[in-house]
This record gives sequence, C-alpha cells and structure tokens, in this order.
Amino acid sequence: MAATAQPTAILVLADGSVYYGKAFGAKGTTTGEICFNTGMTGYQEVFTDPSYYGQVLIMNNAHIGNYGVKESDVESSGVKIKGLIGRNLEEQFSRKTANGSMDEYLRQQNIVCIESVDTRSLVEHVRKQGAMNCIISTETTDIEELKKQLAAVPSMDGLELASKVSVDKAYEVGDTASTVRIAVMDYGIKKNIVQCMVDRGAFVKVFPAKTPLAEVKAFSPDGYFISNGPGDPAPMDYAISTVKEILKENKPLFGICLGHQLLALANGIPTFKMHHGHRGLNHPVKNLVTGRSEITTQNHGFGVDPEAVKKAGNVEITHVNLNDQSIEGIRLKDKPAFSVQYHPEATPGPHDSRYLFDDFIALIKKHKN
Repeated sequence: MAATAQPTAILVLADGSVYYGKAFGAKGTTTGEICFNTGMTGYQEVFTDPSYYGQVLIMNNAHIGNYGVKESDVESSGVKIKGLIGRNLEEQFSRKTANGSMDEYLRQQNIVCIESVDTRSLVEHVRKQGAMNCIISTETTDIEELKKQLAAVPSMDGLELASKVSVDKAYEVGDTASTVRIAVMDYGIKKNIVQCMVDRGAFVKVFPAKTPLAEVKAFSPDGYFISNGPGDPAPMDYAISTVKEILKENKPLFGICLGHQLLALANGIPTFKMHHGHRGLNHPVKNLVTGRSEITTQNHGFGVDPEAVKKAGNVEITHVNLNDQSIEGIRLKDKPAFSVQYHPEATPGPHDSRYLFDDFIALIKKHKN
C-alpha cells in the first residue's frame, strides 16, 4: 500500500515511550501487553495462537505478510493477538495459493496494527525495560488521552485468560476405534497439537477449561494432555486442582507451555513473570536426558521457579534453555507425568522436538500393558 494512502497510527508504551507509524489492518484503538516474536515466517499461525490472547505483538522480521494468508494456516478459530506492530507489513503477496492479503485478513478480524516502526529499536527497548502494557491508535494522536486509557489496562501478572479462549463444548478428533484415548484439557490449545496426537493414532477428546474431572473420566482416557494457553497460571486454581486430581489417577500426563507451568504448580512449585519472555522459532534447548540440543518454537511470558524445582524431591529437570538456563522441561519421579515449556508441535518452526509426542504415546502404551 502506498504510504500516502495510509493514515497515521501511534503507539504509546506504559513507560511513556511514543512511536509514530502508519495504520494497517483495522482502524481503531487497542491495548495489551507488548511482546516480540523473532520468527521470520509463520505469522498467520502466530497470530492465531491462543497463547497470545491479550498481547500486542511486534513481529521482529523486517517484512511480514509477503506470502499472504491461507485458510488452512490457522491454529484456532481466529486471530488472538490484540494488535500488531511491524517494520513493513505487506499488502502485496507472492503465494499463488494464498486466499488474500494480510491487510484484508486483519481488517476482517478487526485487528488494529501499526507499521513503519523501527522495530529493531523497539525490540531492544522491550528487551531492556521488560514487558509492559501498550496502546495503538489510529483515532487520535492525543498522547495524554492515550496514556489515560492505557492506565486502565490490567497487568498480565495475575490475569487469568485461559478460560476466555477455551472451547465452550467438548469435541472429538481421530479414530474412535483407536486403543489410545487421550483427554485434552483446553486452556488455549493449538489445532496442530491435537493433530500431532491424532497423526500418531490417538483418539482425542478436547474438554473446556473448567470441565469437572468426573466428566473427563467418563471418556475413559488412557492419558491426559494439559494444553498451552494465555495469561498467568498462578490464579488458575480450577486448573491446578484438576491437574492434582489427574495425577492421582496415575495415568500418563503430558503438558505443554501453560500445561508445564500448571504441572509445576500442582506439585508446589511456583511460577514467576519473566522480564520479557521467550517468543520465536529459534530458541536452543538442551535435553538433559539424551544430551542432545533442539531448536525450538517458544511463546511464554511466565516461567517455573528453578530453585523450587531443584528443591522438589519428586521432580527432575529434563530440559534447559541454552540462552538463559531457564527450565524448559520437567518430569515427575513418582508419576508417569512430564512437561515442556516450549512448543514441540512447532507450527510454525522446526520439528526437532516432535519426538515428545512419540514419547507420550509410547508412555501410554507402556502404562496400559
């Protein structure tokens, strides 16, 4: 889109920083916690990841949108980010199989965006100052008015969001005749996580976040999966209680991202708000069990307390982040339960870690036998 055709947009951060750019996508005003993703591709999958609910996203790559959008490249029912910031958000696209432009797609999804921002400088600022709330507007350039609106936005720390993105009604996927039945607790699950289990022959039933365990057990699952999702895990008392009850079943359990944090909380290990989180397709993680390294896809702003994990007698650290040594995986010594902080389904991203789904299926079959 020609620059002359674009109205001005403005971005204001909670620390008072102000950035001017051009409007893209829907017109209006939006707020949320600012964060950044280092991935060069897979933007549509990122936008539709429920774990981003409540956040305004900086896509750090210089050009985003240049291969358009496609109906199949989604991870949920729609775009979950609250706003988008980019250097060059492209309306023109090259992929012949695309269904349309990113600009059109974001307008249809009512996502307010700003482009022509120096994202390298902005990301450096966030890396130094940490995660904070922000506001994007194409409606006004009155800084003081925008600051007033921004002041009313709640902090992500202490915010329960998983129940807002969970399904309203349970649904089933896969072969009903399968000998591997997996119950999924949906706190914001991505479609390809479910698909990774179905691809390995499992019959999966996805349950709303606050489903009583008695209802889940009626499905007669052989294993349980605790999903990813947005927000702070600490206030999710309902989910922590469910995980504790599941562990009493002594059946295989696998958790990803938020599910990893909930498994820790269910074992008395606290979580904490990270300075600016991990988000991207290129984070190195070491598997301490095999000694091998993996390039991983990540999206989280909370982590598991490393000192508390080390003191827990029944928990073993299985994976660590090679950038900052933060905990990326745990397993219980007295239960068939394990979890990782990153996203092994990797849509988008490298498939180094998909073996974890094989491990989960193998654990279920071993436990049944």
